[in-house]
Amino acid sequence: MNFTKLSISGLWVIEPKVFADSRGYFMESWKKDEFEQTVGKVNFIQDNESKSSFGVFRGLHYQEGATAQAKLVHVIVGRVWDIAVDIRDGSPTFGQYEAMELSEDNHLQFFIPCGFAHGFLVLSDTAVFSYKVDNIYSPSTEHTINCFDPDIAIQFPVDRAVMKLSPKDEKGLSLRDIQRGKTI
Repeated sequence: MNFTKLSISGLWVIEPKVFADSRGYFMESWKKDEFEQTVGKVNFIQDNESKSSFGVFRGLHYQEGATAQAKLVHVIVGRVWDIAVDIRDGSPTFGQYEAMELSEDNHLQFFIPCGFAHGFLVLSDTAVFSYKVDNIYSPSTEHTINCFDPDIAIQFPVDRAVMKLSPKDEKGLSLRDIQRGKTI
């Protein structure tokens, strides 16, 4: 596996070695010892999977406090635009984001530690998205940031008019609300 640090501290792209031939491909999608030697120790406890259609945006979600989650995400089928926004108190990159395409063709994985809001936009007709987490889902500590917040200024690869958000995601907070300690 090839591990690449991104410009925002804590974020990593992981490129597995893919062995492909006329029959298909094989890859090791997770290797604990290599991950921990390079990125650090993370105790993943659960794998999640979602299927979504073109234009669906899920996020920008995060959990606070003791229920914060680190995630290792990748796409099994289709293509997504994946985004992580730094919301760590005192971080010199607070409010900045990294975004990249994850797809069934590039096999890239994105590691997002605690202290980041995360979301993804489906670019293909459908996408199956998989992610490991190191903490259980906690609805009482989960929050959503508005993906259209001008203080973040995410540059989406599709027009906003085709994006489909859940009612919860449409009511997301601004970065300024988070800085003031407002919750949902």
